[in-house]
Amino acid sequence: MAPSTTTTYTTKQWILASKPTGAPVLSGPDATFKLQTVTLPPLKDGQLLCKVRHFSNDTGLRNFIQSTVAPERFYVPTVPVGSPMRSGIIAEVLESASPSYKAGDLVMDFHLGTWSELVVLEAATSQKLAPLPKNLSLTHYLGAFGASGLAAYTGLKFAGGAKPGDTVVISAAAGATGSMAIQIAIHLLGAKRVVGIAGSDEKCAWVQDQLGAHACVNYKSPTFVEDLKAATPEEVDVYFDNVGGHVLDAMLTRVKKHGTIAVCGAVSGYNSDEPMALRNWFELISMRINIKGFIMLDYMDKAPGILQELIGAVADGRIKLQDAETMVEARIEEQPEVWMRLFSGKNQGKLITNLIV
Repeated sequence: MAPSTTTTYTTKQWILASKPTGAPVLSGPDATFKLQTVTLPPLKDGQLLCKVRHFSNDTGLRNFIQSTVAPERFYVPTVPVGSPMRSGIIAEVLESASPSYKAGDLVMDFHLGTWSELVVLEAATSQKLAPLPKNLSLTHYLGAFGASGLAAYTGLKFAGGAKPGDTVVISAAAGATGSMAIQIAIHLLGAKRVVGIAGSDEKCAWVQDQLGAHACVNYKSPTFVEDLKAATPEEVDVYFDNVGGHVLDAMLTRVKKHGTIAVCGAVSGYNSDEPMALRNWFELISMRINIKGFIMLDYMDKAPGILQELIGAVADGRIKLQDAETMVEARIEEQPEVWMRLFSGKNQGKLITNLIV
């Protein structure tokens, strides 16, 4: 299809106005983000003009705007000041300059979408969305069948080396990645005992009753360390870490000799300007613990097979997605506030913005 050259489109769009040193600031002269109206360029060959339907809200986006890691060492390009804020999106094609897409198609982009009402995407890096079994919402492509599910699977199997008979512990177990990791460990990898760590008794009840964890420990409880020890009487083969901080510090005392920690994230420190303090760091030496950082992008060659396995596991009932999404209807003006809910634990499973106009 030939590019459109006759219509000009404008869109509201959030840009990064300043890099935060602690928690992002949502209002006032030092606000982290600024809403502006921009004119989109005409489509070029191979591009798509799309209307955004959903934003993927992920804690890792915090590192896109400011990180202790130097930009040249970061695993994807960061967001420069003055540039649009990025996130995964699901969008509807309005105009296509690619023979592979037509108006009305739904597409997803993992990381190159932006906080905008309208976006121009590259057809080559966009994914056309196919229907899911059991009439599941296509928004699961942003979570269970997207980066969250892929991170959970690859972190456990490849970085963590989880195998049948293992004891596995997963932090942020009620979040998008953790909730998938719990079920993957049990039903796909055959772990003998799977323990979740979450931020409330209610979340722990969901992790046990709905996701099937053998136990779940509330890290905000004053008896967290004692509860964790009681939940892991035979110690731990693989710890899947999403949070760092005092949870990681406690887990260092529970991992077996020659056990493995697969590090997916460190959300406890994303909005802090203080260094992470670990009193139990010497456990790594004493117990010869292996620690492996990873990102799911390392395993994209395996992604089609993994997604086929995950979708099949949902279709046959091994993995359940009931209550696995927190959907928030919001206008573009509210998107930064919706995203910030991640850092106060106001979501269960994947937090998704349903963009309304």
